[in-house]
Amino acid sequence: MPAQPSIAIAHDYLTQRGGAERVVLAMARAFPGSRIYTTLYDPENTYPEFADLDVVVSPLNRVRLFRRHHRLALPLLAPTSDRMEIPEDVVVASSSGWAHGFRSRGAKVVYCHSPARWLYLTDEYVGNGPRSRLKSVVAHGMKLPLAQWDKRAAGTADRYLANSTVVRNRIAHAYGIQADVLPPPHGVAADGPRRAVRGIRKWSPSGYHLVVSRLMPYKNVDKVVEAFRQMPDERLLVIGAGPLREALTASAPSNVKFVQDLSDEQMRWAYAGARALIAPSREDFGLTPLEAGAFGKPVLALRAGGYLDTVEEGVTGLFFEHSVPDQIAAAVRAADAHEWDEEAIHAHVATFAEPRFRALLREAVATVLPPHAQESFRNQWQDATIYDKEEPR
Repeated sequence: MPAQPSIAIAHDYLTQRGGAERVVLAMARAFPGSRIYTTLYDPENTYPEFADLDVVVSPLNRVRLFRRHHRLALPLLAPTSDRMEIPEDVVVASSSGWAHGFRSRGAKVVYCHSPARWLYLTDEYVGNGPRSRLKSVVAHGMKLPLAQWDKRAAGTADRYLANSTVVRNRIAHAYGIQADVLPPPHGVAADGPRRAVRGIRKWSPSGYHLVVSRLMPYKNVDKVVEAFRQMPDERLLVIGAGPLREALTASAPSNVKFVQDLSDEQMRWAYAGARALIAPSREDFGLTPLEAGAFGKPVLALRAGGYLDTVEEGVTGLFFEHSVPDQIAAAVRAADAHEWDEEAIHAHVATFAEPRFRALLREAVATVLPPHAQESFRNQWQDATIYDKEEPR
């Protein structure tokens, strides 16, 4: 192994805009110049920053349909992942189901967003309804061979990191691996330029509530829409795309608007104008409360999953026990009556800043290197790590 070990980053697929993709960008900033290996890459539907990075794709990427609808590639992703061979000395794999299986010639650190939801939380992932039942039958039919592949893939890691306490527990249950928790950084910094979201500007003076989510069955966005149907004087802005978008927009009341594919400038504007964020799903980490908190905004969250790590009750937000319209509506009213301290919200968010994430991720990589290479690696990043710890957000 050379004195300065080479680092590669791996990710399942870069076909959408979400918290996991923002983490990959943070990893790329932690290890500048690193290649990113992935099965599928659709530049038009993920963050534009990836266009400036060195992205290596699998042969599967030649199929346009898979780039636009990665779930259709499900039967092919395990064999494709097996053929993704990475020559760098260390692979940092951002994984929620596939990248931990990429072949590495050197050491491998897996940053796990969750063991595959469709594999271990199938019914929750596919939801209800006729189409969902068909998807569930397909998923259950593939479950046994892919579960065996998944466990073998997990066993190739030299070290596992979990993005939250609930994911750490899930990793232990699925793989028997004890992972360390490293929370991801919040993705949208508040101190950049802002640009108004078309069609929502008129809402800005009196404010609105915000949902930032993929439109998937388990995200419970439909329950928030129904809550606002009960509150015609309140307004709800939903930012996100997904297979439920058409059905949700068709049935939404006039006080609910849907937008998607926003730039960071538009996201800043949307967060800044919101009265509160609503987070109704059982998330592995819970990134959006931190993004809202960067703007001093409270969150109304389901008392479950990663939100237990990222929401401080009564300080940065309020919890509801179940994602049902009545409880969501009650939380909205309670939040309106609560006095929020923006400085306290900002202080909480600061503990999840990107410089801390970068420093701890670099240290995790150092621990999987041979003893003679660890000191060289730490020296390589020492100045950057000191700077990162002091860098303002």
